[in-house]
Amino acid sequence: MRMHLGALAGAAALTGALSFVLLAAAISTDFWYIIDTQRLEHSAPGAQDRGGATNRSQPEPLSSHSGLWRTCRVQSPCTPLMNPFWQENVTVSDSSRQLLTMHGTFVILLPLSLILMVFGGMMGFLSFLVRAHLLILLTGVLFLFGAVVTLAGISVYIAYSAAAFQEALCLLEEKALLDQVDIRFGWSLALGWISFIAELLTAAAFLAAARELTLRQRQDLAI
Repeated sequence: MRMHLGALAGAAALTGALSFVLLAAAISTDFWYIIDTQRLEHSAPGAQDRGGATNRSQPEPLSSHSGLWRTCRVQSPCTPLMNPFWQENVTVSDSSRQLLTMHGTFVILLPLSLILMVFGGMMGFLSFLVRAHLLILLTGVLFLFGAVVTLAGISVYIAYSAAAFQEALCLLEEKALLDQVDIRFGWSLALGWISFIAELLTAAAFLAAARELTLRQRQDLAI
């Protein structure tokens, strides 16, 4: 029984640390949303001269990749996104205000999940150290709640990206150009999903450890 409980503790520590590192990497990187305009630029008039060589005076590439805090162009410095918490003195449309609200939501939820994992890690270490059933159970519930927060943050970001795309589509005059633009989610979002799964596994390990400790205590009382 002790070896099984120790294995659960090791699994919880491993998956918890993995979840924290992956989510921290996802939040701090700028590859959540990628816009690749390479096909559009190659097919644009003047992209190549008569000899087939690339024109040196062609405009700067429009491709970009975005994170939670800023947008980065290929040959330009990254620019921060509009602060979603300072809307009082800014005149924006209702749709833009909704986007700012969604932006403010996921930039709160995802870092909050990191904070919950830090507290969960401290609680988990203490609970396995003193073999406290209730504390182990509460740690599992905390990690489960943190996983829900992570899922909510990622879901809001996906909805935000879809709404921002529709907003841009309404403003774009030549909608046929989008057929030559590759728009996709990047590896930063994939890290967020893997972190969510690891957080679920961490919660499951703590809840299983709480159950094993309860069975052990009942066996001790029966003896």
